[in-house]
Amino acid sequence: MLNDTPVTVDRGRYRDTVTPWEEPAWRTEAIGWIEARLAAHGLRPTGRWRVRLRPWSVLLRLCVAGDGAVWFKASPPAGAFEAALTASLARWVPGHVLEPLAVDAARGWSLLPDGGPLFRDVLAREPVDPGDWEELLRQYAAMQHALTSRASEIERLGVPAVPAGAQAGVLDRLDTAPLSARDRAALRQLRPRLLDWCAELTALGVPDSLDHADLHDGQLFRPAPGRFTFFDWGDAVVTQPFSSLAVPARRAAERYGPQVLPRLRDAYLEPWTGEGRTAAQLRRAVSLAWRLSALNRAAAYGRLFPGASGASGASGAATAAAGARCLLELLDEPPL
Repeated sequence: MLNDTPVTVDRGRYRDTVTPWEEPAWRTEAIGWIEARLAAHGLRPTGRWRVRLRPWSVLLRLCVAGDGAVWFKASPPAGAFEAALTASLARWVPGHVLEPLAVDAARGWSLLPDGGPLFRDVLAREPVDPGDWEELLRQYAAMQHALTSRASEIERLGVPAVPAGAQAGVLDRLDTAPLSARDRAALRQLRPRLLDWCAELTALGVPDSLDHADLHDGQLFRPAPGRFTFFDWGDAVVTQPFSSLAVPARRAAERYGPQVLPRLRDAYLEPWTGEGRTAAQLRRAVSLAWRLSALNRAAAYGRLFPGASGASGASGAATAAAGARCLLELLDEPPL
C-alpha cells in the first residue's frame, strides 16, 4: 500500500505554500485513485516515492516494479484542463506527447508514464549539436500545425484563448503588477504599438493553435536521438502559435550564440510553408509573435492552488512584474 511507503517531500523555495497535499482527506483520496489506476495496468509500486509541492502543482514520482517510474500530477482549478488536454493530445497527435495511464478531468489529475531522459539532462551530459534544437522545433511546429483544426475543441477543454486581437487585454492586466514608475509609463506607451502588431499579425492569417507558453529544455523528453516528447501543459493557451518559438530559441541562443536563431526560425517554419504565405510573410509573423510572446506567458499568471499564500502570492506578483519587464526588453531586440 502506498500509505505505508517512505515519502520524500520537496517544497523548493515555496516553504509556506499550501497545496491540497496538506489535507489528509485529499491525500487519502488521491492515493486511493493512484493505487486503483496502477492496479488496472498491472503495476505495483516499489520503494520510496517523491512528492514535489509547488503553488501550481502537486507532483508525485512512484517507482514501479519492472517498469521504471510513473508520475501523478494534480493541477490547480485554473489549470485543471491539463488532464483532459493531455488525454486529448495523446489521441490527436500520438507520438508527440505522453499517453497518460489515467486521467480524472474533473479533478485535474493525471497519471503518466516516464518519458525517458529530459532534454535538459541530455544537454548536461553530452554534446548536443544545434541541429537537435532544429529537429525538436520542426516536430513541435508539426504538432501545432496538426492542431490548428482542433483549436475550438481545445478551448472547450478549458484552455484559455488569447487570440492576437485580445492580447492588449493581457497588457492592460499587467498594469497592476508591481513596477517602477518608469516601467509602468513605458508599458502604457507601448499599447498603441502593440495594437498595431496585433492587427498586422491577425491580418497575416496564420490560424490559432496550442501554445505551450513555456517550452524550455526541462519541459520535453528526448527518449532517443532525433525524437522528442512534449509535456507539462499547465501554462498552455490557444493563440497565434508562433509565440511558442521565443522560449526554446532563447535557450538555444544562450548555449550556441545568437547566430543560431535564423536556423531555428526556419526549421520551425518548415511545417507552415506551402499554404499561400510567402517566406517573408511567415518570418514577419514570427518577428511579431516573438515580441508578443511575453503576453501569452502572462495570460497563465494566477493558475495557483486557492490556498497558495505568503511566498506563493509574492511569487505570482513578482512573475507578473517579470513578464512586464520581459515584454519591454523585447522591444530592444532586433526582429528575428
